[in-house]
Amino acid sequence: MEIDRTPELLSPAGNWDCARAAVANGADAIFFGLSKFNARLRADNFTDEDLPELMDFLHAHGVKGFVTMNTLIFTSELEAAEAQLRLLERAGVDAIIVQDLGLAMLCRTVAPSIEIHASTQMTITSPEGLEFIDSLYKLDRAVLSRELSLTEINKFHPSECVPLEVFVHGALCVAYSGQCLTSESLGQRSANRGECAQACRMPYELVVDGETVDMGEKRYLLSPQDLAAVDLIPELVAQGVVSYKIEGRLKTPEYVAAVTRVYRKAIDDAVAKRPSTITKRDRYAMEMTFSRGLSTGWLAGTNHPYLTHGKFGKKRGVRIGTVENCGPGWIVLNQEGEHGLKAGDGIVFDAGENRNLEQGTRIWKVDGDVLNFHRKHSKINWDRIKPGIVIYKTDDPKLNAEVKALWKNAKLTPLKDGLNIKATGIAGTSLTLECNGISVSTSEILEPAENRPLTTELLVKQLGRLGNTNYQLGSVENQVEEGLILPVSALNRLRRALVEKLDQQAAALPPIEKPISKRTLANIMPEKVTTDTKAPELSVLTRHPHQIEAALENGVKRIYADFEDIRRYKDAVEIVRAAGGDATIHLATPRIQKPQETGYFKFIDRSAPDGVLIRNLGAVTYFAEKDYYRTGDFSLNCANPATAKILKERAALDHLTLSYDLNIQQLLDMLNQAPSDWFELTLHQHMPMFHMEHCVFCTFMSEGTSYKDCGRPCEKHQVQLRDRVGQLHTLMADVGCRNTLFNGRAQTAARFYNDVRSTGLHRYRIDFLNEDATATSLTLQAYQQLLSNKTDGHLLWQDLGVMEKLGVTEGTLEVKS
Repeated sequence: MEIDRTPELLSPAGNWDCARAAVANGADAIFFGLSKFNARLRADNFTDEDLPELMDFLHAHGVKGFVTMNTLIFTSELEAAEAQLRLLERAGVDAIIVQDLGLAMLCRTVAPSIEIHASTQMTITSPEGLEFIDSLYKLDRAVLSRELSLTEINKFHPSECVPLEVFVHGALCVAYSGQCLTSESLGQRSANRGECAQACRMPYELVVDGETVDMGEKRYLLSPQDLAAVDLIPELVAQGVVSYKIEGRLKTPEYVAAVTRVYRKAIDDAVAKRPSTITKRDRYAMEMTFSRGLSTGWLAGTNHPYLTHGKFGKKRGVRIGTVENCGPGWIVLNQEGEHGLKAGDGIVFDAGENRNLEQGTRIWKVDGDVLNFHRKHSKINWDRIKPGIVIYKTDDPKLNAEVKALWKNAKLTPLKDGLNIKATGIAGTSLTLECNGISVSTSEILEPAENRPLTTELLVKQLGRLGNTNYQLGSVENQVEEGLILPVSALNRLRRALVEKLDQQAAALPPIEKPISKRTLANIMPEKVTTDTKAPELSVLTRHPHQIEAALENGVKRIYADFEDIRRYKDAVEIVRAAGGDATIHLATPRIQKPQETGYFKFIDRSAPDGVLIRNLGAVTYFAEKDYYRTGDFSLNCANPATAKILKERAALDHLTLSYDLNIQQLLDMLNQAPSDWFELTLHQHMPMFHMEHCVFCTFMSEGTSYKDCGRPCEKHQVQLRDRVGQLHTLMADVGCRNTLFNGRAQTAARFYNDVRSTGLHRYRIDFLNEDATATSLTLQAYQQLLSNKTDGHLLWQDLGVMEKLGVTEGTLEVKS
């Protein structure tokens, strides 16, 4: 079947008003969530009861509806997910946007008429990764990661591959979608479960080599500007990208209306290959409805300081100018740009201070360049207002009314069936109309006309009067003998008779019932095979050569190496080989692989390890035919047995690291419904929270814009970020200059060990960060005591609390109360 590659505008809808705003302003499709299994649980969302009405509304207006099921699914939720998929199919939902590999397979199994759109949460960053996912499901669409540039997107060959969807407007997550564990690690609110706490929008302090750096007004080190790719639409259309996605299910209907309207113009202009029809007022409305500053994100290429300036982390509006002079209740404005100020507008004074302390108010009166404020109601501390302070316009009531009218006053006319009518008759007979297999005739006779004969024009005019019906006129085929006449009243009666018969025909038709799949969840679940319990094994992930040496000295048999500089992988292999014995060395791929980065895999290949720790979908494809032991790491998000089965059987992985999103009960549920021999549990680690294309080193420690001119401060300094509660977190860069922020407190599963061990799980892992040789050995020995039953988890917990500088946490493993 030929793929429809007509460009599609996809708008967000967190509620009914947003859905209407999207439809009224030209969306081809909307995406929305229900009360569970969606990555925006804070949106109003729709209920199961809303679905039939919503889908009828959308389809009546020629708009598609996509449901977001873009979260990880836990074992105990699979039956509920199956029920929801069947509900979506019955309601006529066009597609689901899905993250979880097992859920996508479940959809293909139990609701095959629903399209599968691979979410950006799947972290599809390379053609190789897309190839693997498409091999599983024959995807209907893939939503690419937001970190890809136009050049990188073009490497997918968009006009030939799986139809591609690209985010073009809205908030940018600083971490790769599907790879952010920050909210989960710090507060058990997983971004992979729709509970993101937006830790990236908080202030951080930069600590370099133990010293806090004075960053001035730059406090929001992880908060990128919002994405606005409106000027890049022509290039994306030319490449063959199919869908253009606007982020914002938590935004207002005014935001949806204003932004949808702008991108409708941009796409139509690009398709027609005409100059842009977007006005300055359009752009102003787009920025005022919501922005943290607008940028082209990663689409135009890497420019770290441009993307994340660090000055604020929430809605800002439009920069208007600076304070030239001031006094109690007034300022003289040094105006910038074309969007002036008027009475009633809201402003904020940006003095580069703590954003929780900054001052804002509404303008009372404008007198030229002088802005006056109501002394009684503005509540401004004028002693803090100084010349040079920047002013942003944060609210424009007049614009708000204009934008609200774009959806509130819009007349939404449903699409109607186009009737193709054939008219026949000769002198002395009736006029007959035929349409859709129905025939009606007049009781009046066609007679020769002295004037106003029955022309095609007259037939079209009278038969087209279908305003209050479910139909509109498509075409009229006039086969009436020329020069005949019929009273207009008779023609009108005939039209009404045709409509009545068409309505009767439609009512008599049985509803279109989609075949109900007889396959169920059981068809995709693995068989729980009970095997002889194996002795526990402890593996170690190392990030420095001295940690490998400590692991060897303590008898560890499986060693993973995850070095920032993969050129040192050969040294890692040599250290293990030189030690003799039966220890094996497994090299970690980067978390992310972009187009034309298979060179990283080739370097691992040339290093000749015993195995590979696979962290991304592209690596699954590359190493599929290689003769290595292949371990799937946590970043593959294995959170339920159905996903595990796919990764074991279709990705041919030898064993899998259990997802870091699982708490202890969810982990036990998983192990009790899938072979325990498939898995490995990370017992101890500093949780990798943010994994980012954004480079803090380049942005705030250099004068450069990318790795080409930053001077590589990451190689010269030890860097930490201090959060707002005073906790220090370690920042590291990888081979691709991607940054990972590691939780400062180590997480341990020590107290849960006996429960997990009772399931038969025998593989356990410790991940080290920057521990020296002594700390590495002490930690290893402590866990070896646990695995050999020479201590218990509670005692080890207490010992670790003393050994670790900042103590330990059970973090993501804790069960919410």
